[in-house]
Amino acid sequence: MCGIIGVVSQKDVASTIYECLTVLQHRGQDAAGIATCNNREIALVKDNGLVRDIFNPENVKNLIGNMGIGHTRYPTAGGDNRLESQPFYVNSPYGIVLAHNGNLVNTAQLRKELFEEDRRHINTGSDSEVLLNVFAHELQKCTESRLSPEMVFTAITALNKRCVGGYAVVALIPGKGVIGFRDPNGIRPLVIGKKLVNQQYEYMLASESVALDIHGFELINDVQPGEAVMISKDGKLHRQQCSTVDNHTPCIFEFVYFSREDSIIDDISVHKARLRMGETLADRILAEIPDHDIDVVIPIPDTARSSAIPLAYRLGVKFREGFVKNRYIGRTFIMPGQEERVKSVRRKLNAIDLEFRGKTVLLVDDSIVRGTTSTQIIQMAREAGAKKVYFASAAPPVRYPNVYGIDMPAAKELVANDRTEEEISEILGADRVFYQTLPDLIAACSGGRKGITTFDTSCFSNEYVTALDKNYFKDLEILRNDKAKQSA
Repeated sequence: MCGIIGVVSQKDVASTIYECLTVLQHRGQDAAGIATCNNREIALVKDNGLVRDIFNPENVKNLIGNMGIGHTRYPTAGGDNRLESQPFYVNSPYGIVLAHNGNLVNTAQLRKELFEEDRRHINTGSDSEVLLNVFAHELQKCTESRLSPEMVFTAITALNKRCVGGYAVVALIPGKGVIGFRDPNGIRPLVIGKKLVNQQYEYMLASESVALDIHGFELINDVQPGEAVMISKDGKLHRQQCSTVDNHTPCIFEFVYFSREDSIIDDISVHKARLRMGETLADRILAEIPDHDIDVVIPIPDTARSSAIPLAYRLGVKFREGFVKNRYIGRTFIMPGQEERVKSVRRKLNAIDLEFRGKTVLLVDDSIVRGTTSTQIIQMAREAGAKKVYFASAAPPVRYPNVYGIDMPAAKELVANDRTEEEISEILGADRVFYQTLPDLIAACSGGRKGITTFDTSCFSNEYVTALDKNYFKDLEILRNDKAKQSA
């Protein structure tokens, strides 16, 4: 999962992109980059680390131009190779800079085609560089010297036929404009906004609507599945559908965990979806233990808070903040290895003994993936004096890998894989574990809307929305297990 930004303005855009990347930092903490264009000259600054640590007055002063793109990196394969920080650049044709959020599932095939048939060289292990070169090759088929939006859309139509997986993309072509497009299933998010300045519209593309908000851009709508947009350097917006859409299936984990709760994605409020998750989870708990002995509901900060509040209200018990969070520790879910995740949990959270001592506590988290964090938090609650510790997940059991851009590891590293809820409770050290049901999660995210009723739920259901090679999961396990990440 990554954060992407594209802006066309009437003034230099570097500071705007920088500030937008800071509010998308939660989508990737491994690396970041900004590319801008002044006339036909591209300026690019990127490196490993957090946004605030990479950019400084010295390197930002070179980022001039009224259009640009930005990226925060979350590596699905781990490692800290600086070569894989984005945006990527290729000089032919026209010169293209590209940033990508998602994951292609036919990368090996595309890499072979690019080398043997398209005569293009790939310099990294990143599927984003593969995607860039597919786009460049298809664009190079256009024979006209003057690049038009129609030519760009023709290239993206061809790209959609070759690339399989989840992807949202922003790209910059010097002297031409900023381009955005989304995979035919709409798995990865991309929104578009506008702002009227001096009687002319400026435009922004972003992974989440929160990036639009901080600079006063009005949310127009989402880039639709299979749709491409081009914002020319003079601020004209062009849009075209570049793929047929059989099924719009946004990633449901965006609403569970990844997106900020003040974002709106695919016309769904992340905040409202999480409130509904809490209500339906409470109904599940009441159905199983109507005469419950829960004294207090305590969220695991921060993403579980929106679900925990309505859950406590429906259960008729107190809601309390029982953990203090260190704001300067990153999200443990996206730490690259098991040892690093284990060390980070106690650095990140500290229990307030008063809220636990002598009580039956229901801890609420957005999800349980590996179980590493959950186990330590439950132990912290017991050390703080809790009489009993129940643990509730706003998401169903995560039993299968995610292949569309979220680093869920090999299936055997998932605590719920091939285990019952009773077995999971024992491993985590909880008195009992409660999970959301998948139908309830889908209902919470759709909110009864007439639009989206299906989502990518593959990590819960083992149902993948794109075709997968028969050896894909075997290769994925080799790539994503913690040992491989530590080696990287």
